[in-house]
Amino acid sequence: MLYNAYEVQRTMLSSAAAWASVGAEMLTNPALPMSYFGFGPILGSALEVFAHAAMSRGKPTFDIEQIEIGGKAYGVTESIVLHRPFGNLLRFDHAGLPADAPRLLIVAPMSGHFATLLRGTVARMLESCVVYITDWADAKMVPVNAGRFDLDDYIDYVIDFLRHIGPGTHMLAVCQPSVPAFAAAAVMGQREDPCRPVTLTMMGGPIDTREAPTSVNDVAMNQPLSWFENNVITPVPLTYPGAGRKVYPGFLQLAGFMAMNLGNHMMSHYAMFKHLVEGDGESAAATKGFYDEYRSVCDLTAEFYLQTVEHVFQRHSLPKGEFVHRGEVIDLGGIRDTALLAVEGEKDDISGIGQTKAALHLAHNLPEERKKYYLAEGVGHYGIFNGSKWRKRIAPVLEAWMHQHSKKTLKIVA
Repeated sequence: MLYNAYEVQRTMLSSAAAWASVGAEMLTNPALPMSYFGFGPILGSALEVFAHAAMSRGKPTFDIEQIEIGGKAYGVTESIVLHRPFGNLLRFDHAGLPADAPRLLIVAPMSGHFATLLRGTVARMLESCVVYITDWADAKMVPVNAGRFDLDDYIDYVIDFLRHIGPGTHMLAVCQPSVPAFAAAAVMGQREDPCRPVTLTMMGGPIDTREAPTSVNDVAMNQPLSWFENNVITPVPLTYPGAGRKVYPGFLQLAGFMAMNLGNHMMSHYAMFKHLVEGDGESAAATKGFYDEYRSVCDLTAEFYLQTVEHVFQRHSLPKGEFVHRGEVIDLGGIRDTALLAVEGEKDDISGIGQTKAALHLAHNLPEERKKYYLAEGVGHYGIFNGSKWRKRIAPVLEAWMHQHSKKTLKIVA
């Protein structure tokens, strides 16, 4: 009933948003006199803010058409190189890269948002790398006959993607996927898989959530697993291809994140309203662009979500050495030559300081010269992988780390 109730509300709000958009257009149209007098501009701006907040959103596109390097623009090619039911492997390339440019697999979060949330991450790394990214599917769009998708499957997908790209690949995990990417590197290291990553960079990841717990960690710890199963898991309605599949809906994830910083979101929308009233369309468009991406959400399979809550946030299976993949306990000591870089944001309110850094201690068989920690001062969670601080301060650290270890590790895996 939860999902059906949401669909009814979404349909009603979509209709209201459409009418509000029409009203805003009429009240702000320079060809009409009401846009110049009285409350026309104010009411029109208010309707535009409401319409933008209430409109329905689908899956965004990456829309990276060109990249500029050294003052010269190059057209970017985006392609699907591997198709799987629960996620495709995308490849981004351009003619400005040398033939021996490093290959980087970006593992996007499966946490309610689409991989396009990392658009800025992809664009920046395209300046020096051939970039691959995991484009996870919206669970409500995957038919039930495609089977289930849990943490084991996530790890298998990462391993398969690395094998498809081939030896010498670097890997970057942003937030949630730090855990399965770390596990995948250990599994491949144990097996001496020639396609194990040369370097693994984890940014703002919940490797050990016992370190500096945040409000996100508190929510996961304050309720038993049965509470999550009974209160936030619901079957997909009949209107979607995945009808009947049990999921954790993206709209619940979004509601939770919005509630964490409700005051900030309200002020952002108020600022958008003021920009519209003042005719500052550029500033209003920047806010709209952020929320277009932020409000575009997807569903997670119930089994993946519940296992993540249980093993990452409640039982701390990975740092305790109890994390299991396909029935076998993962030995993090299997990471012997994959160079690890842990990046954390000083102001991260989702993954606390020390949670990602814990990976460096857990990889006990990895030489210290293959470990690096970087604390981005004054950076919040989303600033780790998007925005000017990511582009100018964090990305260069990642590029230097990849360059430093590429040749050394390629000799080992050859």
